[in-house]
Amino acid sequence: MTMLSGETVLTAMGLRKSYGRRVVLDGVSLTLRRGEMVGLLGPNGAGKTTILSILATLLRPDGGEVRIAGIEAGSGRYELRRKLGFVPQSLALYPSLTPLQNLELFARLHRIDRRQARIESMRMLEEVGLTERAHDQVATLSGGMKRRLNLACGLVHRPDVLLLDEPSVGVDPQSREQILLAVRRSANAGAAVIYSTHYMEEVERTCDRILLIDRGQFIAEGTTAELIGRGGRGPLMEISIEDALPSGWYGGLAGVVELRSAPFDGRMVLQLAHLAQVNEVLDCARAAGVRVVNFAVHSPNLSDAFMALTGRALRDANAD
Repeated sequence: MTMLSGETVLTAMGLRKSYGRRVVLDGVSLTLRRGEMVGLLGPNGAGKTTILSILATLLRPDGGEVRIAGIEAGSGRYELRRKLGFVPQSLALYPSLTPLQNLELFARLHRIDRRQARIESMRMLEEVGLTERAHDQVATLSGGMKRRLNLACGLVHRPDVLLLDEPSVGVDPQSREQILLAVRRSANAGAAVIYSTHYMEEVERTCDRILLIDRGQFIAEGTTAELIGRGGRGPLMEISIEDALPSGWYGGLAGVVELRSAPFDGRMVLQLAHLAQVNEVLDCARAAGVRVVNFAVHSPNLSDAFMALTGRALRDANAD
């Protein structure tokens, strides 16, 4: 992560988008500075892909304004797109071409001359670890290699703003590491980055700031430590039970909060005021006539903070 003092390069104000009666974005606003890497975190269906599509000028909002590098998105769209790098979740590659040919094509589309396009393409192949596969057909690459090339195509023209939609989904650990390092290097070089994902560990490790989105609205913003603090600081106790617990079964325990009930899978999560309450919770369950199959206690993390702030886990919704 970096210390941030860069100028604001992206501003979005009051973005709204609906499909019929379904509200996807409900007046969201954000700013992004040069050299800043912001994690966009939320469950599937929260609006992450819609935000990125609007910022990339691929989707028109029903309301609101986007300005990137001083250009209003509704006016100088072509000039604005030259300043953007967009890496979609779906692979945007030509499988019959080689990695080098794909990169040179994307560079030329951004009006980089032929000689410089070759230089930038070779640079990106090295950065994502694909130099040895430069002349093989993309169709012959592994899934992780294709993901790395997908990222490289969004970076080859050195964009001012980089928009990433689940860039590491389904990849092997080696490819994930190379993707994260390449994105972080881009931010360190001055690009403003929005990194959309539902992998908590990625944003905790790489992002300077995190935006939590749920049901089309930003519900919290801050560093990992700040968001965990907002979600509550007490230890978390996860319990697996065989039977339903009666309402208010732990009512006599001060400071205990139920973050997740157990209607379907028998799992519930409680936030405790202090560790001494572990035995008290077990005593309450026994007194209610319920058998605890197992339990675990841990310090709160970003996933717990999200659950505390939204009442649901990251993967509890349908796709965007």
